[in-house]
Amino acid sequence: MKATAKDLRFHSKDLLDTVKRGEEVVITFRGKPCAKLIPFEASKKTSKNDFFGIWKDDERAKNVDDYVRGLRKGRF
Repeated sequence: MKATAKDLRFHSKDLLDTVKRGEEVVITFRGKPCAKLIPFEASKKTSKNDFFGIWKDDERAKNVDDYVRGLRKGRF
């Protein structure tokens, strides 16, 4: 579905209802597409270790606060 920026401003609830039904809405501004409303997918629950990525097996990441303080010690 396509909608204008004016439609977004005045009919946002209707557009959100459309997205809840599973449709994608392309928002146009001056006739050109500039944004897309898509349904939100609930992601899996993340744990603290998911944020570290390559750091998860690194010994320095065991105590992150001490590691960061050690990095900043020389600057101040």
